[in-house]
Amino acid sequence: MKTQKISEAVVRRLPIYLRYLNELAMKNISTVSSQDLGQKLDLNPAQIRKDLAYFGEFGKKGIGYDISYLIEKIRQILKLDRHIPVALVGAGNLGRALCNYNTYLRNDMKIVAVFDAMPGKAGEVINNLVVQGMGDMQEVISRLGVRIGIITVPAEEAQNVANQFVACGIEAILNFAPVIIKVPSEVRVHYADFTTELQSLAYYLD
Repeated sequence: MKTQKISEAVVRRLPIYLRYLNELAMKNISTVSSQDLGQKLDLNPAQIRKDLAYFGEFGKKGIGYDISYLIEKIRQILKLDRHIPVALVGAGNLGRALCNYNTYLRNDMKIVAVFDAMPGKAGEVINNLVVQGMGDMQEVISRLGVRIGIITVPAEEAQNVANQFVACGIEAILNFAPVIIKVPSEVRVHYADFTTELQSLAYYLD
């Protein structure tokens, strides 16, 4: 694999490629060209070739990409060839929905622990996951080897949860709360803000 720095935009496109490749594999399609990928994903085929070329030479001229091989390689690049346990804080409606989505995920990356600060939430069961109190977080995260955390709490509680995640050794956070959180530079944060996305879509309306 090349040692040059890979942009975030490239990394974010890889799961999109992987999802479509998996769809093709389920249809027993064995090869695909960058042209076909580009048409389906509404991307420039040259961009797709460039993205993949950062990590190696996976395609063959005149043939395209071997789908099963490319799936394997993208999974390795994204580190999905290993078990990645995830913890979630906030057992409200959104948190419950994400836990229920566990059913559709592969075993390599799933929510394995759910926490909530409300005493009345502890002991609830969501899709075979028992909601635990925040006091249990350090022990559970350490025991399960959790490295990614999800925040689905109100905005005013998000920073406190992020602080606790960092203290527990969490290395990456997906934040659904509509607020910017502060974490050490070595901790990666991605945001999933529905309000911001909807507001930006409104700009394009006539």
